[in-house]
Amino acid sequence: MKNSGIGILLLLLLLLLLVSSWARAITVAAERPEQYLPLLKGKNVGVVVNHTSLVGERHLVNFLLSQNVNVSKIYSPEHGFKGQASAGEKIKDSVSPMNNLPLLSLYGETKKPTPSMLKNIDILVFDIQDVGARFYTYISTMHYVMEAAAEQGIPLIILDRPNPNGKYVDGPIRDSKQQSFVGMHPIPVLHGMTVGELALMIKGEQWIKQAEELILHVIPVADYNKTKPYPLPVPPSPNLPNDIAVSLYPSLCFFEATVVSVGRGTPYPFQLIGHDRVKLGHMSVTPISQPAAISPKLEGKRLFAQDLRQSPRQGLQLTYLIEAHRRFTKAGETFFDRPGFMDKLAGTHALREAIEQGLDEMTIRTSWQHDLDKFHQLREPYLLYPVQ
Repeated sequence: MKNSGIGILLLLLLLLLLVSSWARAITVAAERPEQYLPLLKGKNVGVVVNHTSLVGERHLVNFLLSQNVNVSKIYSPEHGFKGQASAGEKIKDSVSPMNNLPLLSLYGETKKPTPSMLKNIDILVFDIQDVGARFYTYISTMHYVMEAAAEQGIPLIILDRPNPNGKYVDGPIRDSKQQSFVGMHPIPVLHGMTVGELALMIKGEQWIKQAEELILHVIPVADYNKTKPYPLPVPPSPNLPNDIAVSLYPSLCFFEATVVSVGRGTPYPFQLIGHDRVKLGHMSVTPISQPAAISPKLEGKRLFAQDLRQSPRQGLQLTYLIEAHRRFTKAGETFFDRPGFMDKLAGTHALREAIEQGLDEMTIRTSWQHDLDKFHQLREPYLLYPVQ
């Protein structure tokens, strides 16, 4: 009876600790300066950042400068330093308007830092908010930064941030023939890892050249687990304006390889699917060109769209793609107008072919489950945060 009472007490204490941990606010790595400022002291620092690189409401660059860190150069990914450029828009080198520092583009003439871009840099810091989908290019930029750092013998610090889709691991694994800037790594569409965890995996699995040479420091997020909600403080890119779009993005990005609009150029990007001839829903919208969506698909046409803002948003939803393809086939219309790009996004030709063959969602999901099980085992040593 006494042992039973002790057991109940221990269980209650454990539950109390779990509740306490859940209640504590998440602290991103950038807001833990005691963990990384000592590594920057007396160094010429290069930072890979954009508009999401915040310390509270302050930009990381300004925070570092206030701490007497010698920030020498700034490097920015797709969408630019301010995060306002349209998808695919090439970014030119410039000067930071905040502090007159060189602002070098990693989405222009080159996607990988060159030796001249890294000249006189002693250490690099990467701090960018990701959304957890393989084809979101911020992790591709991180890949090239890691590789360049390894080749030039420059240590790299990753300031980690939560993955808003972190509790999901789903989709086909990218095969070796489909490597591209929207699919750099042999991981599933939803990999369930933070950028810090993924960086450890990229180095550990030697997915970059000279991986063993890279001195990598990952500063973790405090009080975070994969099931803990994390509303993003700012939109991570122009066409992901809210948490609804972020959660639908992994499922809707495949439509970029079709004739269907995902709402670019409307008030609801990545929150609807629509077409002007094949009716997908009852919502009426008309895409127009704007800074966040230059010459959007089906510009100026009235779309019959399916509003997905109230729809299920758990991980990867294939239903939207399968049903839209069925409707286009029935109407005698082309659906995949960019099949090669679809295969790059999916990481394999098998998903497109399965949909074209009319296979159901369960059959398609079963086809990649074995590879997902192997991926779970492969990533286990690199995880920094509890999955549940």
